[in-house]
Amino acid sequence: MAAEEGGKSFARRDRLLEIEAKARNWWEDKQVFRAQSRAEPPGPGEKFFGNFPFPYMNGILHLGHAFSLSKLEFAAAYHRLRGANVLLPFAFHCTGMPIKASADKLTREIQQFGEPPVFPKKVEKGNEEVEVEAEDVNAGAPPAKRKGKKSKAALKSSGEVYQWEIMRSFGLSDSDISKFQDPYKWLTYFPPLAVEDLKAFGLGCDWRRSFITTDMNPFFDAFVRWQVRKLKSMGKIVKDLRYTIYSPMDGQPCADHDRSSGEGVQPQEYTVIKMELMAPFPSKLGVLEGRKVFLAAATLRPETMYGQTNAWVLPDGKYGAYEINETDVFILSQRAARNLAYQKYSRVPEKPTCLVELTGYDLIGLPLKSPLAVNQIIYALPMLTVLTDKGTGIVTSVPTDSPDDYMALHDLKSKPAFRAKYGVKDEWVLPFEIIPIIDIPGYGNKAAEKVCADLKIKSQNEKEKLAEAKKLTYLKGFNEGTLIVGEFKGRKVQEVKPLIRSKLIEAGEAISYSEPEKRVQSRSGDECVVALTDQWYITYGETEWKKLAEECLSGMSLYSDETQHGFEHTLSWLNQWACSRSFGLGTRIPWDEEFLVESLSDSTIYMAYYTIAHFLHNGDMYGSSKSAIKPEQMTDEVWDFIFCDGPYPKSSDISSSILSEMKQEFEYWYPFDLRVSGKDLIQNHLTFCIYNHTAIMSKKHWPRGFRCNGHLLLNARKMAKSTGNFRTIRQAIEEFSADATRFSLADAGDGIDDANFAFNTANAAILRLTKEISWMEEVLGTDSSLRPGPPTTYADRVFANEINIAVNRTEQNYSNCMFREALKTGFYDLQAARDEYQFSCGAGGMNRDLLWHFTDVQTRLITPICPHYGEYVWRELLKKDGFVVNAGWPLADAPDLTLQSANKYLQDSIISMRKLLQKQVSSSKKGKKGTPVTALTEDNNLTGLIYVNEHFDGWKAECLKILQINFNRDSRTFSSDKVIQEALQKSSIGQSKDFRQIQKLCMPFMKFKKDEAIAIGAQALDLKLPFGEIEVLKENLDLIKRQLGLQEVEILSATNPDALSKAGSLVKLLEQNPPAPGSPTAIFLTW
Repeated sequence: MAAEEGGKSFARRDRLLEIEAKARNWWEDKQVFRAQSRAEPPGPGEKFFGNFPFPYMNGILHLGHAFSLSKLEFAAAYHRLRGANVLLPFAFHCTGMPIKASADKLTREIQQFGEPPVFPKKVEKGNEEVEVEAEDVNAGAPPAKRKGKKSKAALKSSGEVYQWEIMRSFGLSDSDISKFQDPYKWLTYFPPLAVEDLKAFGLGCDWRRSFITTDMNPFFDAFVRWQVRKLKSMGKIVKDLRYTIYSPMDGQPCADHDRSSGEGVQPQEYTVIKMELMAPFPSKLGVLEGRKVFLAAATLRPETMYGQTNAWVLPDGKYGAYEINETDVFILSQRAARNLAYQKYSRVPEKPTCLVELTGYDLIGLPLKSPLAVNQIIYALPMLTVLTDKGTGIVTSVPTDSPDDYMALHDLKSKPAFRAKYGVKDEWVLPFEIIPIIDIPGYGNKAAEKVCADLKIKSQNEKEKLAEAKKLTYLKGFNEGTLIVGEFKGRKVQEVKPLIRSKLIEAGEAISYSEPEKRVQSRSGDECVVALTDQWYITYGETEWKKLAEECLSGMSLYSDETQHGFEHTLSWLNQWACSRSFGLGTRIPWDEEFLVESLSDSTIYMAYYTIAHFLHNGDMYGSSKSAIKPEQMTDEVWDFIFCDGPYPKSSDISSSILSEMKQEFEYWYPFDLRVSGKDLIQNHLTFCIYNHTAIMSKKHWPRGFRCNGHLLLNARKMAKSTGNFRTIRQAIEEFSADATRFSLADAGDGIDDANFAFNTANAAILRLTKEISWMEEVLGTDSSLRPGPPTTYADRVFANEINIAVNRTEQNYSNCMFREALKTGFYDLQAARDEYQFSCGAGGMNRDLLWHFTDVQTRLITPICPHYGEYVWRELLKKDGFVVNAGWPLADAPDLTLQSANKYLQDSIISMRKLLQKQVSSSKKGKKGTPVTALTEDNNLTGLIYVNEHFDGWKAECLKILQINFNRDSRTFSSDKVIQEALQKSSIGQSKDFRQIQKLCMPFMKFKKDEAIAIGAQALDLKLPFGEIEVLKENLDLIKRQLGLQEVEILSATNPDALSKAGSLVKLLEQNPPAPGSPTAIFLTW
């Protein structure tokens, strides 16, 4: 019996689930998705190798994974259906920090909250009981009631997401969760679950080739060791001292995939200006006597320091005096001190030492001696917009070039009450005038003053105007400005900036300082810093290597301009990449085993590993079962032989036949044809993939295509566990079925923007698929009711043509990875054509052969998206042999676009005639306005006279001839409006005495025809349609009668006087609405 909940039946969903289980058993029995290379090298289109970035195994796969993966699955299924030999493998990424960080979080939670942990809760407005129930949004229920009593205290956590609670959400018991403190437990638990979920999803995968990463898999471990040794031997891995994003808690660099937030954030480099505090020190700073004390101001523009008038501090900001070395003390924010401590600017390395805690109020009025300043002494003054979470919290003031500085200084000077509020003495402010230092074209040498006057800025509080002022002057000053003071006077600003910076640093008047561009949080939960670390780097961005990467990119299919631009941008900035980590999971760097290869560096060419993985693993993803090859036999010489055209490894004791088979397997499948990924991987993984292939592989093995997509929304909202707007793949399958889930994923969107998985679409898919099965069972089961013989009628020809159009357009859409469009042309449009055909056939019935052809074609076209459904229809309803997934793309004739246009003409004409009929009825003397046709004609016969004019004549013909002459068929463009207007004036129309009146009619007609010609080509400008209108209408008299409720219909020529006479007194309607090509006029008479 069907599952029911809340009175709602889920029989349709359950039927799909039953069909899916049956189809999977058929595939499994015959190993349908097992990929075997062939002896002969594949020709174009004969093989397809697609892959997907292996997901991290720190949890269960969710719909976000399924969305990106579905793009690959649909593409692979399409190529398999077309007859290509398809390889779609899948593996599991366990390298790096995600798993280790999660395991460590469990340990910390047990230490802090007990085992099982009891977490603190934040209570809001009482503790009354509330009902929590999953939203009833689908035709398929979740596996169990998602309902329970929870207090508000239970629902309002302290804001932190606890790892233990995440593990509970996976269905794990408290006793089991404790075991996951061992990171290797995750490797044995989650990958097998992922395989189960992906099989239930219907993934057409060769599971023999699956594997996990890290040294738990000795074969993959050997592969990564070979890869990094090879890169090092080529000089592409070096040890260097560089700034990098760093996790103090983890004690190692924090790359993109080690972060819980801040992916893509890079170090931002500043120059810290050492503004020396002059004696005597105020009492609050008395403990610093005898030290050199500096306000440390971070700037991106050291060349402007000549124009300093003061320093800015945030009055309420928190600052500290931190020991930099034995003699120097910097006053700055705690955050900046923490970053500096990891850049070798702290007396105790990596531990900032604060000697005095301060606020901005303590700093106001401090006398300072600042490098390059024209003023010998300047003062620290209050500014309310200083940020303490960016830079150092101390800002140099250059009001000649900074609009913000100019207005802040202006406010202090002009507002005594403002000065008094913060205890600012007049002598700290009033004597200081702005100092011209840079001449900027269009703004002179006092750019800030001029732009603030131009924009009528009156106060430092006008933030939007000040932002606009900075936008107008900042980059212009840097790119076009000329320095007019100092040692480098007369030279361009962008030329002297690095020179001035170097001189300041060499003189000990400044230091180099870096911090993350934005906040970065590691997966361990701490805020990252920028550290100066001595470690191993891959030399991405090196000139010659970059050229090879650009060459590879230029030959790839990327499917969208946005993706192309994303790669070009990444190649423009990507530089050395830290590839080593101190701890986590992974492969040890062979020559420096203190370090591990980080997670974005062991995953750049592993697609090649798929081609031979089944030889090594023998179906065991961990590489621990007995196979003909041992891990230690996979030496560098063997890898070189297989992947790099290296010499035969004579020292290897692997049999020559197996070595040859592995090499042949690689050569057959490589290069891969398509890699599908989220767009966020363009900036790292995918670009690394290009770089590494160009370094290690020959050009013939470089990647052929990347297809990138946006993130997935659920019901137009961001997917997030914290809000409950979240679904795992397994949950989606249980709620909707696999095929309805896949259907909704295909419908979600094809572009690089975020897509939307709508529950309503998934529910509609359940209904559509099951109703289609029922329709086929009914119609095909009563085969005798169908019309025998070859298709001959007009409706037959139109339907057959619509099938041909669907086959051709759907093939194009699948080929271009436009799966939403493929769903439209191969399913929605085809079903609409079927429904129209069924109605058009009337009492004569549908043609048996054509209907069987339709069901065959529709089943094949939908199979890449809904394979279980397709397989069931293929075998159980159509009684076909073999499997639909590899049945071949349906054969189709070239679409007859003229016939398609004729049918559109017919349908549009019927619609317009129905409107004319309703209008004529509503104004009839025999009936009141709005009287239904049936009431009018109950005792009368209603006849339709349809008048057709198949040729344009008069001024319309003349307009079309002018447009024909001025139309370029190749580019589908017209001559200028001026040229066309002149031609119109010289024509017979232009010579007419009533030209002005006719011209008013000509212009909109010509615009309409121009737009039509641009859209469909030159045929839009013909003086007649490409088909006979009278013939089309006469062939469909029965359809017109049924559609309009007429007893008789006559098709008449509007140019025939005898035909016109039949209209009688209603001939005036023809004069009011004269027929023209494509637009017949109907008159209705009762007898």
